[in-house]
Amino acid sequence: MQSVKWNKEVFTPSKIICVGRNYAAHIAELNNETPTNMVLFAKPNSAITDSLNSEHLGEALHYETELCFLVKDKQLAAVALGLDLTKRGLQSTLKEKGLPWERAKAFNGSALFTEFVAVNASCHYQFSLKIDGIDTQLGDTRLMLHNAEQILAEVSDFMDLEDGDIIMTGTPEGVGKVVANSSFAVTLMDDQQELLSHQWQAL
Repeated sequence: MQSVKWNKEVFTPSKIICVGRNYAAHIAELNNETPTNMVLFAKPNSAITDSLNSEHLGEALHYETELCFLVKDKQLAAVALGLDLTKRGLQSTLKEKGLPWERAKAFNGSALFTEFVAVNASCHYQFSLKIDGIDTQLGDTRLMLHNAEQILAEVSDFMDLEDGDIIMTGTPEGVGKVVANSSFAVTLMDDQQELLSHQWQAL
């Protein structure tokens, strides 16, 4: 079982709950319709990895940088940044046929996380992704269609969240293909104060 770290504690998530289409600009860049209800899907524990791969079973992977929350005692306890890796071509095919997305979203190694830090409920978060030093994605909680507390309430209405479970809140515009040997650097800000930064090297 894969684990994540927060405050010197190690948590083993039973599941990762993901929100789709939570930024208007990202909806537009993929030519999707704005949903009337929150779009939710899950990844298993086996999706968690430390390795940023450019392919999985011969299929190209696309990156999506996301603000992520760790749940403890049914509350949002810690925050981090993560990469939701996606088989975009396969996902498009599945959507066209009205089929579930798991084969494109929930495969082994499809979720990466930085270390978590304590949540500050009174602030707004901003985050960024640079690929090889170039600004690629910028996110801000004020641009989310559904905020973290709304997501927590929606999920908790029909599913028990256990200590260590993770919520991925969706990606802003700027998604694209993972290119082998490229450098991915993410930064999380709390009203202009840097909370964490992390770097992955794509394989």
